[in-house]
Amino acid sequence: MTKPFSQACENNKQPILDKLLPLLTDKASLLEVGSGTGQHAIHFANALPHITWQTSDLLINHDGINQWLNEEKLANIRPPIEIDFDKAWSIEHVDAIFTANTLHIVSFPLVAKFFKTTGKHLTIDGLLIIYGPFKYNGEFTSPSNGDFDQWLKDIDNTRGIRNFEEVLELAIDANLCLINDYDMPANNQLLVFKKS
Repeated sequence: MTKPFSQACENNKQPILDKLLPLLTDKASLLEVGSGTGQHAIHFANALPHITWQTSDLLINHDGINQWLNEEKLANIRPPIEIDFDKAWSIEHVDAIFTANTLHIVSFPLVAKFFKTTGKHLTIDGLLIIYGPFKYNGEFTSPSNGDFDQWLKDIDNTRGIRNFEEVLELAIDANLCLINDYDMPANNQLLVFKKS
C-alpha cells in the first residue's frame, strides 16, 4: 500500500504549526479529530514533544495513518482511535482538540454533535482548534471557496462550507468561548475556542 499523501496538508502544515506553537505551550494532551493521511500529526507532534498527540479517524483511514506513524516512530504520538461524530468517543479528557478540514465534509447535524462532544471531552481551559474555510454573514471569503462549496454539494448535498455564526452558536452552547479567529493562507481560518 502506498503511503497516503495530501498536497494541501503539505502546503498548510507550517502556517498552522506557527499558530499552534504559542497556543499549546502549557498543554499536555491533544486529540486530533480526523487525522486523514497522518501528515499533520507527524509534523505537529514532532514540533511539540511535550504533548501526547492522539490521532483519530474513521477506521478506513487507520492503515494510512499508521504508515506515517510507523515510519517516523515519534514517542509522543499515539496510534489512531476510531472517531465517528455520530458515536461516543473512546477517550477521556484532553487539554486540546484539533481538527482540520472536517466540518464541511459532514452534515450540519453531525457538526452540532461534534461541538457537543468536544465540550464534554475538553478539560477546563482546554482548547478547541478548528482549521478550514467558513462563510461570514452568509458570504464566502473568496470566489474559490464558493466553487469549492458547490463541488462539495455536488458530491453530497449535506456537505458545505459552514456559516461562522452558526458554528459560534454551537460553540457557545458547549461552553466554548471564541478567543481567536486567524486568517490563514488559501482562504481558510483557524478558530480557537476555550472551554469555560
